[in-house]
Amino acid sequence: MKQIRNFCIIAHIDHGKSTLADRLLEYTNTISKREMQDQVLDDMDLEKERGITIKSHAIQMDYEYKGQKYVLNLIDTPGHVDFSYEVSRSIAACEGALLIVDAAQGIQAQTISNLYLALEHDLEIIPIMNKIDLPSAEPELVKDQIVDLLGCKREDILSASGKTGMGVHEILHAVVERIPPPKGEETAPLQALIFDSVFNSFRGIIAYFRIYNGQIKKGEKVKFVNTGMEYNADEIGVLRLKPEPRDVVKTGDVGYIISGIKEAKEVKVGDTITGSSNPGEAIKGFEDVKPMVFAGIYPVDTEDFEELRYSMEKLQLNDASLTWEPESSAALGFGFRCGFLGMLHMEIVQERLEREFNMTVITTVPNVSYLAHKTDGETVVVNNPTDLPDPGRIDYIEEPYIKSNIITKSEFIGPVMSLCIEKRGQIINQNYLTADRVELVFEMPLGEVVFDFFDRLKSISKGYASFDYHPIGMKQSDLAKLDILLNGEPVDALSALIHRSNAYDFGKKICEKLKELIPRQQFEIPIQAAIGAKIIARETIRAIRKDVTAKCYGGDISRKRKLLEKQKEGKKRMKQVGSVEIPQSAFMAVLKLND
Repeated sequence: MKQIRNFCIIAHIDHGKSTLADRLLEYTNTISKREMQDQVLDDMDLEKERGITIKSHAIQMDYEYKGQKYVLNLIDTPGHVDFSYEVSRSIAACEGALLIVDAAQGIQAQTISNLYLALEHDLEIIPIMNKIDLPSAEPELVKDQIVDLLGCKREDILSASGKTGMGVHEILHAVVERIPPPKGEETAPLQALIFDSVFNSFRGIIAYFRIYNGQIKKGEKVKFVNTGMEYNADEIGVLRLKPEPRDVVKTGDVGYIISGIKEAKEVKVGDTITGSSNPGEAIKGFEDVKPMVFAGIYPVDTEDFEELRYSMEKLQLNDASLTWEPESSAALGFGFRCGFLGMLHMEIVQERLEREFNMTVITTVPNVSYLAHKTDGETVVVNNPTDLPDPGRIDYIEEPYIKSNIITKSEFIGPVMSLCIEKRGQIINQNYLTADRVELVFEMPLGEVVFDFFDRLKSISKGYASFDYHPIGMKQSDLAKLDILLNGEPVDALSALIHRSNAYDFGKKICEKLKELIPRQQFEIPIQAAIGAKIIARETIRAIRKDVTAKCYGGDISRKRKLLEKQKEGKKRMKQVGSVEIPQSAFMAVLKLND
């Protein structure tokens, strides 16, 4: 065990985690020159295309230092705020972390929040300044920022470049010297934490674990504490570039187990594996994920509902932070109410459903969950605006608030503040990290952030602002349910809970947007926005008309009048029976109201 080191790589988006991981694999000869490619651990097409890490990836490396052989278990983590759950799971399985800071960009919001996550778990932090070869790098300035943040010595900070490979051996030396070996007893009852799971269509579910006490032998009976289920360990092993089977995996190791599990519900990330004959206790300190944004996902064709359910189960295995439950909508039929960690997470899930499972889906307007307190003292959780009780029986409504940290250049303070105030934010704190970098702390409603906040923040700050948030609880607000009526029929998938002061403006914008997006029919379609029985905005899509008077040239006006009246009657009848097809773009239009 003294020869084992478990560590992860944490940083802000685009600070070069995956590139540095490539160099570590190359310098430890874990991967041959022939197999080498950029971001070798990002194995999903989506990750390669977008240049972001979505899932954490674990891999084992061998390294010889001062004549001793060491086993290094590395976990590469995502940087985006929506995937911080992946980061927290990786941190739970490690003793140390490489904190990477871009030498050109300096410390950003996600650097700080990931650092706090690591410090909560008492991890040994090794600060690394990456991208030192860039012409725009400011090493001295960034070193000052790191010293201020960590309170470490300047000489503890390592300089490296993931691109050229400079400083990589120093990092490996620091990992061996500074990160403590895992603690635990090989003779104690087995305790292993599941930190990830993937689905393989031939082998079933593969769970990744980290052993804290005891050991697993091939073929022995194991028990999953949370679900109480028992299985045979058909195959166990360690995670190299490809999984390598072993006969025994010991304390401190990171490995995988295949036990023929087919059901997604039977493996919970954060669960403890223990022996059937001599069971140990569950490992504490691993919390369940809290979804932030809710949206409905519906199949385009109602017959595909069961297939969509099957796809969602498979996806949930690979992405433990996705939560869902069945629901039905009058406009869209049967589907699922899904909980996501943020807007990027929602986009990724939708894209993965389309790519990996060939499911074309309709996503409804995202919202958050509210608490409605009724006059009789009952409290109702509202995940969907259609679940809201009758307005006459509601005493008050509470909505979730978040504390957001925005780090930006001082020249963008004005626009960033006005955006936050427009989103009903209240400034709590403002401090200068350096002469031209400011941290702004706001309290604001989460419901205002899920729409287009992040995109707008990036565009007003020319991409310089970084954003991070965490929930702080519920607060009372004056909210109203806004319904959208098409041809007099409410479309439940478009209704939203919105602050009364914004309702009129929002209703008007959404009606104008729908007028552009819904194709014209043979009959006139009114689009209305309503709060209760009160219509607050209206637009009309004109009917497509045929010129029925074309054949009446000359003659009496009454003949033309008669034909036009006859056409009007037909249009009226059509309007009563006609139904309006709503395109997918109309459901997502709400997110782009300010474009």
